[in-house]
Amino acid sequence: MAMRSESDPDFEKGRGTDGVDREHPLFVQSVARALDVLSAFHVAEHPLSLGELSEISGVGRSAVQRIVHTLRELGYLDRDPADTGYVPGLRILDHSRDFQRFDPVIVRATPVLLELRRTVRERVDLSLRDDLRLVYARRLLSKREILMSTLVGQSVPLHATSGGWAIMAGLSPDEVDDVLARAPLRAVTPRTLTDPDEIRDMLATVRRQGYALASEQILLGEVAVGAAIRGRDGRPIAAIHVAGSLSEWEPDAFARHVAPHVMAAAAVVSQNLRDLGPGDLGQN
Repeated sequence: MAMRSESDPDFEKGRGTDGVDREHPLFVQSVARALDVLSAFHVAEHPLSLGELSEISGVGRSAVQRIVHTLRELGYLDRDPADTGYVPGLRILDHSRDFQRFDPVIVRATPVLLELRRTVRERVDLSLRDDLRLVYARRLLSKREILMSTLVGQSVPLHATSGGWAIMAGLSPDEVDDVLARAPLRAVTPRTLTDPDEIRDMLATVRRQGYALASEQILLGEVAVGAAIRGRDGRPIAAIHVAGSLSEWEPDAFARHVAPHVMAAAAVVSQNLRDLGPGDLGQN
């Protein structure tokens, strides 16, 4: 049986699919079921059988069999090399490329991130908010990385990361209360903040200083500084964060080193988004 990945434990509950109106006359149930089957891999740790795809997705086994056949014919599913189950197919990467070409935040942020990486010489990440989680959309690596810190599409909880705190600090008190009421406030490390009042206190600090400093919230031994990117309406929609190792940095020293650069980069991207024209949303 496939279990939730350590990298994505309860975070998929925050994917922003709650409240979808599946009874709307324009809602295509067959398309939704196919995407439910594909989404089963978000929480898988190994290739999945038909039965596992059915159990995780909530789609009936006979429907899963037809969906899997169709997706395999189209290149969106495949058998793993050992022929033990199904895995996502190569064609999915085509859609990942399309998203990155057309998302205005990614397009406008990428050159700024490259310059930031050259300046701070630490890992630089761009994450996009999806309801209760952040999804990494760009990752510029440093000299020391583990697998999960290299993957675009990796998600982390909004309430326990430097980027998430930076975004939440720009929300109204009612919006913050809503996030904290709905989020699974689970500890990822022994240092993860899970008490709502402690998180609110942290957000007040972030508002005062203009950036968030997170130490070992998601990964032991890691310190990160994050600043929010604001969309054309001024609301926080994404974050830039820089991560370093506590074996090399004290948290306050790391913040002094990188925070001014992170805040400046986020401000540039925010301004770039405000300056967007109707034909400026994508790149080839």
